Amino acid sequence: MIPNTLARFKLPRVSMLALALAGLLGASPLLAPPAHALFGFGGIVYDPTNHAENLLTAARALEQINNQISQLQNEAQMLINQARNLTSLPYSALSALQQNVDRTRTLLSEAQNIAFDVQQIDQMFQQDYANIPLSSSDAQLLSDARTRWGNTVGGLQDAMRVQAGVVGNIDAQRAQLSALVGESQSAVGALQATQAGNQLLALQAQQIADLTAVTAANGRAEALAEAERAAAAEQGRVQRERFLTPGTGYQPGSVQMFHN
Repeated sequence: MIPNTLARFKLPRVSMLALALAGLLGASPLLAPPAHALFGFGGIVYDPTNHAENLLTAARALEQINNQISQLQNEAQMLINQARNLTSLPYSALSALQQNVDRTRTLLSEAQNIAFDVQQIDQMFQQDYANIPLSSSDAQLLSDARTRWGNTVGGLQDAMRVQAGVVGNIDAQRAQLSALVGESQSAVGALQATQAGNQLLALQAQQIADLTAVTAANGRAEALAEAERAAAAEQGRVQRERFLTPGTGYQPGSVQMFHN
């Protein structure tokens, strides 16, 4: 609507033509006698000098009107530019980016056995990886070893699941990146360009979040593997110590071999 309004202000500039006509009428000897001469026509006195001055005054007034029209055109163009700068971007990638983040968060929340929770980690390590009592039975030692092995395998599986989820986000991120770059290049004003830039930053933040999730999952898997090795070494020390500890020795007893 604003460009159509601007078009109504585009009037032809005729000031130069008026000035030229004024010069011809005031200076041409064929059209008027000398400027000081006065002529009468049916009781009406004609003054060429006054006529020329009136034409010049009209030309100046027309020039002023043209200047005002140009000023109005500039103001209208300024309003058009302001309207473009305030036009909001019609495209939003926020929902898609949030879905990618939610998928990664869901994978992290599904961590097996030992979750990404400080209190739970402290409890599980105190239970399964702390100092192994010398009085533990062989069955208990075997059960604890299996639990630690299960934690390690689960951590490795969780890391691979997070990696697969992040890789699955790449195609969606590529489509969002292409769309946002296109919106940024075709932005009609400052607001659209800024909003497109903000969404590109949000996409970058989402990619960094995915990278952080992969790093955390891989670090968790490595930590569980190291903890299992450390607990296995401690268990081996306990079993060796129990084997080398002197026992009560052989105690003879009576045995009945045949029944009467």
